[in-house]
Amino acid sequence: MFDIAFSEIALIAVVALVVIGPERLPKVARTLGHMFGRLQRYVNDVKADINREIEFDELRKLKSEVQSAAQDIERSVSQAASEVETGVRSVESQFNAAGSEAASAASADPPAQHTETAAGDAPGQAPKANADMPRQSTLPGLDRI
Repeated sequence: MFDIAFSEIALIAVVALVVIGPERLPKVARTLGHMFGRLQRYVNDVKADINREIEFDELRKLKSEVQSAAQDIERSVSQAASEVETGVRSVESQFNAAGSEAASAASADPPAQHTETAAGDAPGQAPKANADMPRQSTLPGLDRI
């Protein structure tokens, strides 16, 4: 901090001894030591405050960067979700359109009546529906929509 050599310190001590006197010199030295200690503590407190402010500014910058990154991620996720929802709605509308076309085609073309009779059926009666056979829809999976 100061560029003072040992010879200069010795000269200052001799002058202080002559000017202040031997009775009051220890009290003055003690007082100067306390003041120098207070000055050092004050300088250290100021340095610590400055370092805290610098770290606080860095944390604020980091917080803003993290918030902007989180907002970017949120925007991209919401955009991807809306794209997926749009795709699902278009597929659903295509399935609904195909199902309505199949239903209109099925109602326009009724199935032919079988005139054959199975063994055990009376002649002139329509064959009985087999309860063991599952009912098939026109499009697979259409009954789940």
